Amino acid sequence: MERFWKIQERGSTLKREIVGGITTFFAMAYIIFVNPNTLCANVGTQTEPFFPAMPEELWGPVLVATCVSAAIGSFLTGLLANVPFAQAPGMGLNAFFTYTVCLGMGYTWQEGLAIVLLSGLLFLAIAVSPLRKKLIESIPDFLKHAIAAGIGLFIAFIGLLNVGLISISGAVPALQLSMVVDGQRIWNTQGLLTLVGLLITALLMIFQVRGAVVIGILATTLLGLPVGVTQIPQHITMEHVNLAPVFFQLDLQGVFTKGLLPLLTAVISFAIVDCFDTLGALVGLSGNTGLEDKESRGDRVMIADAMATCCGACVGTSTVTTFAESSTGIAEGARTGFSSMVVGVLFLFAVFLAPVAGIIPAAATAPALIIVGVLTMRSAASIAWDDLESAIPAFLTIAVMPFAYSISDGIAFGLISFILIKVIRGKGREVPALSYGIALVFLCKYLLGNWSLA
Repeated sequence: MERFWKIQERGSTLKREIVGGITTFFAMAYIIFVNPNTLCANVGTQTEPFFPAMPEELWGPVLVATCVSAAIGSFLTGLLANVPFAQAPGMGLNAFFTYTVCLGMGYTWQEGLAIVLLSGLLFLAIAVSPLRKKLIESIPDFLKHAIAAGIGLFIAFIGLLNVGLISISGAVPALQLSMVVDGQRIWNTQGLLTLVGLLITALLMIFQVRGAVVIGILATTLLGLPVGVTQIPQHITMEHVNLAPVFFQLDLQGVFTKGLLPLLTAVISFAIVDCFDTLGALVGLSGNTGLEDKESRGDRVMIADAMATCCGACVGTSTVTTFAESSTGIAEGARTGFSSMVVGVLFLFAVFLAPVAGIIPAAATAPALIIVGVLTMRSAASIAWDDLESAIPAFLTIAVMPFAYSISDGIAFGLISFILIKVIRGKGREVPALSYGIALVFLCKYLLGNWSLA
């Protein structure tokens, strides 16, 4: 085992890898239910009929596809790259599938899955080519630190949104500890429990208790029982364990019916977002593990990610990508792919025990996500904030990730602003040629993306 996983060589132990894997799974477990909710979302108005991207009756099969694709992706990352990065269908990418590709561009969900497969193949071609290394080298060091810090804010923001502590449903985003309904104050019990869980986890970490994040998740789950946040299922049903309705339901012929340009727009958009979401997570998470890019085998991470996207499309879900929530397991000491294998096994168990996996409420995992935000912000200390040529692009990278709910958009804004500043300052030759190409691709993505929604 040591020969393959190099657990001791990387300063870890088998126990830490297992605890890290469990922690990462709990932090990612929300995707088991959120992904089918997004892909099978009912969208409409009072005058227009509700039109789901995928029919409501496919909610169960999509849940199974979510778990299976997450397991495949995590296994691939663990076996091919031996790093503690877990994968699952990505947030934002599933929304792009539903609201842009299916509802905006008019593709059926079967055609949408075919588009995801094509984008995965395009990403795979990039990952196995020398372009992968050049992509990483094209990002300045200060921007890599900003990416790591931005990912921390991004996943902390996810945690706050998951429990409603931050509300963005109104005209102005607001902290929501309570609301007044019919003259009565209703407390955000889930949000308040999150704050209690955050305090417990923080104190455990301050006192350097091993497994602090997992203990915090379990303690918060137990505290949620008397206040009704943690729900115990009355019975476990196996009705949802059926992958057949979405398994290999891709329509590769139908994708050409709407023309070549819309198809290229969708495929390239998926590939760009997946590529740079993975690249951003790779840069940020590798820094948090203390591993150099050579040791972290970044090329294999991207290959595993691309292969997982192809597999995910075949089993019936949107783009699979590397999850920034892997930071929670890394914070617990995970340093090898064995941790990813644990995550994969737990996702497979979740297929059969989805109601049991659902016992862990968002209020229990949100503190872990917020704590990771704290830990990853230390990367910002390596940025030269007194040099505005670096500080402005770094700030935009960090800020746009949570505000736009997208890792790749944060990279785009940071890189484009960096290039513009350098060119205007007459220092354009200091920017790698590939950086210009990447910025141009991002600009095309935004322009074509806006066109496709018109």
